[in-house]
Amino acid sequence: MWSERQAAMLRAMGLRLWQPPILDASAPPAEAAAAEAPAPVVEAVPVAGVALRSEPRPAVPPAAPVAPAAAPAVRPAAPSAAPVPAVRATAPAVAPVPAAPVDLGAVSGLDWQPLREAVAGCTACALSQSRTQTVFGVGHPQAHWMIVGEAPGEQEDLRGEPFVGAAGQLLDAMLRALALSRAADGDPAQRVYIANTLKCRPPRNRNPAPDELQRCEPFLVRQIELVKPRIILAMGRFAVQALLRSSEPIGKLRGRVHRYQGVPLVVTYHPAYLLRNLPDKARAWDDLCLAAAVAERTGGG
Repeated sequence: MWSERQAAMLRAMGLRLWQPPILDASAPPAEAAAAEAPAPVVEAVPVAGVALRSEPRPAVPPAAPVAPAAAPAVRPAAPSAAPVPAVRATAPAVAPVPAAPVDLGAVSGLDWQPLREAVAGCTACALSQSRTQTVFGVGHPQAHWMIVGEAPGEQEDLRGEPFVGAAGQLLDAMLRALALSRAADGDPAQRVYIANTLKCRPPRNRNPAPDELQRCEPFLVRQIELVKPRIILAMGRFAVQALLRSSEPIGKLRGRVHRYQGVPLVVTYHPAYLLRNLPDKARAWDDLCLAAAVAERTGGG
């Protein structure tokens, strides 16, 4: 039993008190048995450092033990009869051998036909893997004029001839105005020999790479040695870079006479560029007139 003072403290803390029931002698046996049931367990809950009894909880009878279920019998798995897939042996990857530059010494002694065959079989750079055919050159082999272009385009790659299509037609019209032709026979003074700095077309007509120009240069050098031109007309930025070793724009190099191994050289725009920039046609005509004047002074026209 709680004392009156303890009961007052517990009620002030909001705790309900449990009082033992008063047994009535006249109560039925069932009620009397319930009244004689053991008192519920009271937990002590610390409050402000003092252990107090909380609200009583009814006692839970212990659960009856449950017998563990029998584990199902595990039948050992039969060995798989499926055949093990055979491992296919693959050949080890072989790194591509880097292309070697063309030997200038070996090319310098070649005549026209061996030189043409050397160009057709060249694999010095990756362009040999994407070309349709090489574009060697066209014109009179002893022409007084030599025209050097940049790289073959799609039509040149298909036909194996430099300066065809719309750009070639424009070039032929400009040459006819000076009584010149790319024909392989006739008077060398009225003939031109046309070659490109590259003998293979770059994919999608992209600009030539420096190493591609370097590897292909011996062929162009030998062509110039064989033609022995009186005047060279360099058409386009990459032709100028290959022959003059200059990165200056064409606008600053045109209008004056340069030299390539002692041969007069005049710089002008590429016909493909002129088709996109019509006002510069007049400047290109001035360049051809300058080259004609130089060729006449040197006995080449």
